Amino acid sequence: MRRRRTIGRILGIQRVLVKYGLDDFIKETHLLRPLRFLFYVLPRRRDTSAPVGERIRLALEELGPIFVKFGQAISTRRDLLPPDIADELAKLQDEVPPFPAEQAIAILDEVYGEPVDQVFKRFDVEPFAAASIAQVHTAQLPSGTEVIVKLLRPGVQDQIERDLDVLRMIAGLAHRYWEHGKRLRPLEIVAEYERTIIDELDLMREAANASQLKRNFAGSAMLYVPEIYWDYCRPEVLVQERIYGIPISDMDALREAGANIKVLAENGVEIFFTQVFRHNFFHADMHPGNIFVITTDPDKPRYAAVDFGIVGTLHPDDQRYLAQNFLAFFDRDYHRIAKLHIDSGWVPEGTRIDQLETAVRTVCEPIFNKPLSEISFAQVLLRLFRVAQRFDVEVQPQLILLHKTLFNIEGLGRELYPQLDLWKTAHPVLKKWMNEQVGPRAILDDLRESLPQLRDILRELPAILKNLAALLAESKTDDSGTAR
Repeated sequence: MRRRRTIGRILGIQRVLVKYGLDDFIKETHLLRPLRFLFYVLPRRRDTSAPVGERIRLALEELGPIFVKFGQAISTRRDLLPPDIADELAKLQDEVPPFPAEQAIAILDEVYGEPVDQVFKRFDVEPFAAASIAQVHTAQLPSGTEVIVKLLRPGVQDQIERDLDVLRMIAGLAHRYWEHGKRLRPLEIVAEYERTIIDELDLMREAANASQLKRNFAGSAMLYVPEIYWDYCRPEVLVQERIYGIPISDMDALREAGANIKVLAENGVEIFFTQVFRHNFFHADMHPGNIFVITTDPDKPRYAAVDFGIVGTLHPDDQRYLAQNFLAFFDRDYHRIAKLHIDSGWVPEGTRIDQLETAVRTVCEPIFNKPLSEISFAQVLLRLFRVAQRFDVEVQPQLILLHKTLFNIEGLGRELYPQLDLWKTAHPVLKKWMNEQVGPRAILDDLRESLPQLRDILRELPAILKNLAALLAESKTDDSGTAR
């Protein structure tokens, strides 16, 4: 039954692609070769009258949340997309068609068990913004506080579960038929993505993420996180402080406000590396629709973040490994990068370290110390992919969220301040973190944390020694008895 539903969904996807004249992509996708016969049984009514960017956006909207999120992710990479397509995909950040206000009110009435006008002093029925999984309305609490009310889209969970079945099927085909399938681990990647997007459907979890991030940046002059109003939050509804700021993508408004764009760009890099390495808790959905700028002090502009449904954490081993790789790159220590890859087991045993070092140097050296405007990351990614193929580097599914976030951050930086020296900005943050991890203070902190356990061991030591002595004595008695 489930397999039939998945096949039906694949046919539905093809119908949408045909509808918008985008179905040629299927014929060029080798992963779907075993299913290709299904696509030819469909009627071919193609509409190519609209520009291709608009057709792609409309198709993604019609296909649902997972496809919209894909469009959002790549919309930040104008260096990789034609301008017309990038402009259309940018509309997916906060201009997805809303669901009717009547449905929103019905959801709230059911969730709260009373009419919405008795819960809020004012509830604005016109949606403030709409995204792939939820939409937002503005409102006012009885206290007079201005808030936003975020509601899950009706039926969104069923949509996502159906499309996850499709992704699992495609990943299984890739694993079985694609020459790079085993190395790129598509099944594990889909499993990691599934955990992420299912978590996003629980708005209580998002509220908890926001609270944690707010604590992490308490008193920060770089990032503001809105207040959560827990008494009004439910798994289907999130209520938080309303943010008043300039969307990060509105460069004209930022310039008009006199915002120091260079400081803003450098702070963005520092915020990211602080989240990943100091806090080990990072906002992993940083497309422009979720980032605003507060310009009360234009010389010290402050970021304000929203939408905390997707956050990432790293295992301490991965965290330390990545930091060492970054620092080795900043120091141009390509031998160290190669050795780290081999020691981590990400490349097969027997890989020659000198050959891997040379390959890494060839990719990294041309971009070192250059501003974003002079770097073609499309070329860098292509070269790194070739290196990965040559040395059978395995994809690490647990790092997918970090890769996605880096992808967004670099795209934002390129739009915001192309002259940004990414390396110079990030190096001090990482260096400080590494010193904290392996320096004298870190050793003292580890000892301090271990003191309770050491104290318990010392207390039990006499009893342990007494038992050990008794066992030895008993052993000697048995040996002498055997000798007789």
